[in-house]
Amino acid sequence: MSFRQAVRKLCKELANSASLQTKPFNSLPNAGKLFELGGHTRTKSRLEILQWIFLSGQAAFIVGACSSTSMAEDASTASSSKNATSTDDFSGLLKVEDESVISNEHTSKWRVFTDNGREYFLKGNIPQAERFFLSALQEAKQGFGERDPHVASACNNLAELYRVSKDFDKAEPLYVEAINILEEYFGVNDVRVGAALHNLGHFYLGQRKLENARVCYERALKIKRRVLGEAHTEYADTMYHLGTVLYLQGKEKDAEDLILDSIDIMEAGGHGESISCVRRMQHLAQIYNKSNRFPEAENILRKILHMMELSKGWKSLDTVVIAERLALTLEAAGKLKEAVELLERCLDARKNLLHREHIQTAADMLHIARMNILIIKELPEANNSQAIAERDKAKSLLNESVRIARKLIDRFLEQKEKTERFGVSQRTRKDGHSAVVILLQSFNALGALEIMEQGFLSSQTQEHNKAEANASLRQCISTFQELRSEQSISDSPEIKAEYLSCLRSLYLSIRKGAARQAGEEKEIQEEIRRVEDEISNAGKT
Repeated sequence: MSFRQAVRKLCKELANSASLQTKPFNSLPNAGKLFELGGHTRTKSRLEILQWIFLSGQAAFIVGACSSTSMAEDASTASSSKNATSTDDFSGLLKVEDESVISNEHTSKWRVFTDNGREYFLKGNIPQAERFFLSALQEAKQGFGERDPHVASACNNLAELYRVSKDFDKAEPLYVEAINILEEYFGVNDVRVGAALHNLGHFYLGQRKLENARVCYERALKIKRRVLGEAHTEYADTMYHLGTVLYLQGKEKDAEDLILDSIDIMEAGGHGESISCVRRMQHLAQIYNKSNRFPEAENILRKILHMMELSKGWKSLDTVVIAERLALTLEAAGKLKEAVELLERCLDARKNLLHREHIQTAADMLHIARMNILIIKELPEANNSQAIAERDKAKSLLNESVRIARKLIDRFLEQKEKTERFGVSQRTRKDGHSAVVILLQSFNALGALEIMEQGFLSSQTQEHNKAEANASLRQCISTFQELRSEQSISDSPEIKAEYLSCLRSLYLSIRKGAARQAGEEKEIQEEIRRVEDEISNAGKT
């Protein structure tokens, strides 16, 4: 999905989500002129504003949570934050009232440049968007003065553009300048200062400058608590981001408390099913999983899955993704049968949502087969019938996974040959890479499965399975050898690791007495050493 598509999707989700509607900004003290859209001043609800603040959507993808307002349309009011009354008269921002004609001209230009910059940014045209935002900054300075909130707004918008385009050296001073202007104009405890501090904290968090981010978020949190109150979603948003920073700093208990409180505020305000709240719950489940608190993670993920089933059903990939995360938690907790049942449902849904030979379908089949193998390992030795049933399921899934992956690799090589002059697309290359990983893993799993079968099969069948296991592992190795000329594949650390795993499995198998060609054991051992050296040397560079 392109950046433009991602932004539009987010805006559409925000517009369609009734749970995202919050208290209008004009219910805050003197906030009626906080944002100016479309050439004239209008009081906007928070939902409407969010649809215009496109940069905050990109921020959500970067840190894994929905961020607060990032791109201000206009951070000014008609006068001080204590006595603003007009929602239409912009001349009140001027120091010299008899220059109101000039003010109107610059106001119009500033607004046009800002709107055009936004439109080009949505189209993914960063250079053109930058030119318009720079022009908006120049117009703000000429029309309103160097220390006017219009300038702060333009600085913030340009800083957000530089942050998203990873031009961090240009972004930081603009954020700082916006904060300084807003503090001078409105005072250090104004809510607009809090929003700007949150944006700067977001900037630092994205670069993992954690202490700087912590200071910004803590200052923003104090301001929002004082102005908005502890039940406001903006207060909860900064609280969540501060919790994220503390977690990355190793202060896990404090972080967990903040994230939990943030979720509680959202739920108490009727926003428990909003996009931002669901993301926070997912993050909390991730924290629980990392600390092996699987029951707590399971409870949260079941809650999210229930909401997804009710709101979107199983015809949505969002539901499938949450179900897969719950399955991973169940697997980690040792609840293998429940995990397999859930993954099988995910596989059926993916086949309908994507197509039966999608790379993710092959990955799901491989995952389920591996869990079938784990179930076999846990069965009592006497339970041969169930072991055979689980084996048959696993083998069928692995063979299908091999077929799909092999087909996708052939397609990748075919497209590469046809487009040698220009090169294949990044998406095609990525799918080809994933297909090789899945193919090697599937062959390796087949080898492990066929070796495992020896515990519940007759001696004659055992010998047959040893040969089949070795054949699967040799296919794994020959596949890598076949693709070695494709540098993007042969140089991949992930693919090399899978290849090495196959080599080791085959080496152990033939050492246990399976039929082999003369000198094969020594050749494999030498290849293992060679690949180990390559991986080791690559890690040092």
